[in-house]
Amino acid sequence: MAAATTRTPSALPAVDDGYFPASTSMLRRVQGERRVGLMYGQRALTIGAIKPLNYVGTTEHSGHKGDPFQRLTRTAKSFETIFFGSKADADRILSRVRKMHARVNGELPQSEGIYPAGTPYDAFDGAMMLWTVAAMMDSAEVMHDLLVRQLTGEEREALWQDYRRFALLFGTPEEVLPADYPAFRAYYEAELVAANNHLTEQAHYVGWFASFAIPSPTLKGPLLEAHNLVIRGSLPESVRALYGLEWSRRDQLRFDLICRTQRVTRRVTPEPIARGWNTKIFNGIAGEERKRLRAGRETPHIRPDGSPGTGYPLMRPEDQARQPGSGKQASQPAS
Repeated sequence: MAAATTRTPSALPAVDDGYFPASTSMLRRVQGERRVGLMYGQRALTIGAIKPLNYVGTTEHSGHKGDPFQRLTRTAKSFETIFFGSKADADRILSRVRKMHARVNGELPQSEGIYPAGTPYDAFDGAMMLWTVAAMMDSAEVMHDLLVRQLTGEEREALWQDYRRFALLFGTPEEVLPADYPAFRAYYEAELVAANNHLTEQAHYVGWFASFAIPSPTLKGPLLEAHNLVIRGSLPESVRALYGLEWSRRDQLRFDLICRTQRVTRRVTPEPIARGWNTKIFNGIAGEERKRLRAGRETPHIRPDGSPGTGYPLMRPEDQARQPGSGKQASQPAS
């Protein structure tokens, strides 16, 4: 399906010539839900950033600090091509990604958490690759449970087996991948409270904006507030604590109501609306970012001096001092 890069796909193709066939793949079934596809990636990036080697390895070799949503939306579209497209289209993306990953290696420029300066990182490190896929798998599973319906035990196992295949396509060593869903869940829960969890200053900001400050032309006002609440409520408590995110009993009640409403409305939503590619929406986000940057408006990015392009309205006041590029509290968006 080379056309995936030249047109805007919408409905999921019925052909079974991809790595995740429509007739058998649980990953395809889960990721095909637009409620999942539009939100799992933000959550996965926010969680993934708590591992400093993963985060630094990515950001030090990215040319998109000034326009991060160009990279993020391109990645999202690439993943959807692998999920839903043909093997030929997926292989073209995988080949390109392997070449990019071959350049992602180096050393921490300064100490971060338990890691001293000079600690090496490499995109093909098995532990780092597993963590990236684990955050994606968990986020897809959680968003499906919250916004579509609860998966069964058999479906969770099938979903993990598909994600194992996804990881192998990127070159993850098979020996580091948990063999079954219970083993995956045990690994993941332990990683959420592991000693190596740490947010660099920039990871704190980037992980935050990826979930809570999307430059979307349509996600505004109450809709944006509801979106942000769902992301925030879906995060593990340990991750919310690292980001200093507020969470109250009132938040929990509103979160439960929104998720329950989403599950009910999904049952009556026509399939062509509920399921499909999200290319048009991803393109809209990238376009809105370009528009804001051209106009000199605030939008999430890292400026050349290392300071953030917008502020932290969701943070506890005592945690706002962690805003990168600032040595003091900053409750207002940066100018």
